[in-house]
Amino acid sequence: MTAETPAASLRARPATYAGLFIVTLTTLMYEIVLTRIFSVAMWYHFAFVAISVALFGMTAGALIVHLRPRWFRDEMVKQQMWRFSLLYAVSVAVAFVVQLAIPFVPHMTMAGVSSIVLTCVVISVPFVCSGVVVCLALTRFPKKVNRLYAADLVGAGLGCVLLVVAFWWLDGPSLVIGIGALACVAAVAFAYDAGVRPSRKLLSAGVLAVLVLVTAGNAYRHSQGNPFIRILWAKEQQDTLHTYDRWNAFSRITVDGQPTDVGRPAGYGMSPEMPEDIVVPQMSMLIDGTAGTMITGYDGDESTTDFLRYDITNLGYYPLDGTDFTSAVIGVGGGRDVLTGLEFGAREVTGIEINGNILDLTTDELGDFTNLTDDPRVRLVNDEARSWLTRTDERFDMIQMSLIDTWAASSAGAFALTENSLYTTDAWQTFFDRLSPDGILSVSRWYTIGGAEPFETLRTAALATEVLTRNGVENPRDHVLIYKGPEQQFASSAATILVSPSGFDDEALTTIDENAERLGFEPILTPTAVADQRFADIVAPGGPDAGIEQFDEDLSPPSDDRPFFFQMASLDTFLSGEGFSNDLVFRPVLVLGSLALAVLLLAAVFIGGPLASMGRKVQHRGMSPFYLYFAGIGLGFMLVEFSQLQRLNTFLGHPTYALAVVLFTLLLFSGLGSMLVERVIDPARPRSLLVPVGVLLVILLVFGAITDSVTDAAAGGTTPVRIGVAIGLLAPLALLMGMPFSIGMGAASRREGAPTAFLWGINGAMSVVASVCGALMAMFFGISVTFASGFVAYLVAAVALFLVVRRLVGGGAAGPEQGADRDGDAAAPEAGADGEAEGDMTPAEPAAAEEADGEAEDEEPEPATVGAPSSASGSSTSSSSGGNGSESPPDESG
Repeated sequence: MTAETPAASLRARPATYAGLFIVTLTTLMYEIVLTRIFSVAMWYHFAFVAISVALFGMTAGALIVHLRPRWFRDEMVKQQMWRFSLLYAVSVAVAFVVQLAIPFVPHMTMAGVSSIVLTCVVISVPFVCSGVVVCLALTRFPKKVNRLYAADLVGAGLGCVLLVVAFWWLDGPSLVIGIGALACVAAVAFAYDAGVRPSRKLLSAGVLAVLVLVTAGNAYRHSQGNPFIRILWAKEQQDTLHTYDRWNAFSRITVDGQPTDVGRPAGYGMSPEMPEDIVVPQMSMLIDGTAGTMITGYDGDESTTDFLRYDITNLGYYPLDGTDFTSAVIGVGGGRDVLTGLEFGAREVTGIEINGNILDLTTDELGDFTNLTDDPRVRLVNDEARSWLTRTDERFDMIQMSLIDTWAASSAGAFALTENSLYTTDAWQTFFDRLSPDGILSVSRWYTIGGAEPFETLRTAALATEVLTRNGVENPRDHVLIYKGPEQQFASSAATILVSPSGFDDEALTTIDENAERLGFEPILTPTAVADQRFADIVAPGGPDAGIEQFDEDLSPPSDDRPFFFQMASLDTFLSGEGFSNDLVFRPVLVLGSLALAVLLLAAVFIGGPLASMGRKVQHRGMSPFYLYFAGIGLGFMLVEFSQLQRLNTFLGHPTYALAVVLFTLLLFSGLGSMLVERVIDPARPRSLLVPVGVLLVILLVFGAITDSVTDAAAGGTTPVRIGVAIGLLAPLALLMGMPFSIGMGAASRREGAPTAFLWGINGAMSVVASVCGALMAMFFGISVTFASGFVAYLVAAVALFLVVRRLVGGGAAGPEQGADRDGDAAAPEAGADGEAEGDMTPAEPAAAEEADGEAEDEEPEPATVGAPSSASGSSTSSSSGGNGSESPPDESG
């Protein structure tokens, strides 16, 4: 291959932008689809590690660029972008297949630790390759850094939307291979951009063709029920082929069994008094391999559903039996709760199901088995229940929510620890508002799992007490009933909490109590009896606080600011040494903590170590403000992004919208903001650098102050209205958040010898830290604290930028601080009175400097600004240093 001249190799052509756009688009798609895969193959709380590992891998890729300058000399840059983009495309598919074969065992054993480390290493390889490409694009074309950064962000933003759309046609494994195929298009673009030999262009096209064929072939075989690339391990067990297997952006739904199968009714709280001769046709449905529900066969004969009267989850229907009532079911699942409403004679049953795949399977593929839609009393709604109930004016006599949790990562995967926000004080207030005057809210949760303490039921009682107290109820105990079902397999039992905002009359109390006794359900709490005094303490007058204080665990009522119902481990619990048990209450937090520690250690070793090594070879004089600046914007962007994904998820009403709207808006408008940098910065006024960052701080303050009020006011709007409101809130914020990186990179590249890849690495390392700390911060302190921390990070960055600008104005910061002799050794600069090197390089310097800089003489002229620096103060040093650019240290040995 004939090497191109340095000047041509450093020109950003349309193919350069196209290749970068596709690389970042597919990188974000790969990140998010891994959260789906992890949620299925492991546990939902592993999902966030995909983003952390992605950030870690991309930062490691940037450090490779810095540590191996001989590999990335100017004349080789575009060829290396082609090589690494092709390697990235292939490694996406190969790493995924390898990761599927790893038997993941999340336990503190040698095998368990090895599986965790091996998984993290394997999935990081594609991100390392992607990081190399992105780093080269953002550090080797400083005149175009704002436009390239815009292509980076816009590509990532569109990746969010494309992923959701792609899941309409492809299953998870096929989609990953398809992402590799799409990434190969970037390799084709870079091949033409670099002018490589025809054989290498054909190689790129051939790999693309192979990956497309594998994607199409596996997707077809998946539709036939026998894919050759599929999930092999799910929740520590070998996965099998299923009758139905459906994927979307926030779940994998599998159905097992056949419509002809009959057996004893399955349930989580079936009465021991249920007749032995009752059998029903049923199939099992699993969400992400863990959360189960049954699909019950129904032919319109209500006598075939009499078994539902023996389920603890349906105890609240007995006072309504024979009356003219309506019910709303949160979570249709296989239709079991909908059939319950019909069994007890409801005039109308509204089933609200967030997952369209569940409704399609239940009413379409298995429509002849369930026959749910044949009954005119049944109305099924595909929507998020809380959002739909907020918008409707209807009132219901019964709102039922039975064991609604998926233990699955939502499409906001890395950022959400639960699929929904149904267990918060704000949500329950909405439920209360939609009940008729004598209506009942029936919520079933696990009383004990594996013989553990009844923390879920206790926390649900605290939640009910808090909302009742806020509604002026003096004695919540008169409004709350709790009954426990018999112990099932694995020493587990379910409990049902019945809450009536207006209180239970004597007739209702008698009816419920008599039927509970007849069915063998144990009363845990009634107005006159209590089996566990801790429940009475929690539902005491004045609210649950006094009762909660006796627990080391966090049983406080979740709010929209801290919506993590299943996270019950407080900091005090861990500090006291209690709460390190491996049960379902503490295990998610323990796993998150260990994964967070693992990611931070990996970042310290593989990012911090090289950064420290690089730091010894970099002339640090005058660079400290840059280091602080890039660390601040790396932390700030991720913390703000995390908080907004959580905050607007509930408002938008669907996890898919949180992904497609929030991430897309943040990334798209950040990209537009990056493009606007050269228009808002005055080349003659370095102080203009401070304006975008200052305005960003103001916008952050305004956003933090008004978001809750705006979303509350618009909560009852239609979906398009709420999407519009979310975009309106996020767009100004994102527009400003897209500017600081381009501003900092442009300002840094004006300094000859400035280590821009080193700065890129600092920014990436802080993003890794923020992705870990953001999750833990929200869990223990709340989303608002996470947002406030992001503001503080940007404030620190603003102070650092002020110091940079002060030196620019003084004439000391833009000049060269180091030279390089022919051997690559640093030459001592001439210091001025302020200790900084003298002699700023300006656009007016001789054209020879431009040529030595590696820029083509025929490249279009462009005004030299701080945000888009002139060629004379661009990315490359003199030719005697090997053309390695200012982003690599003078020592060519790396």
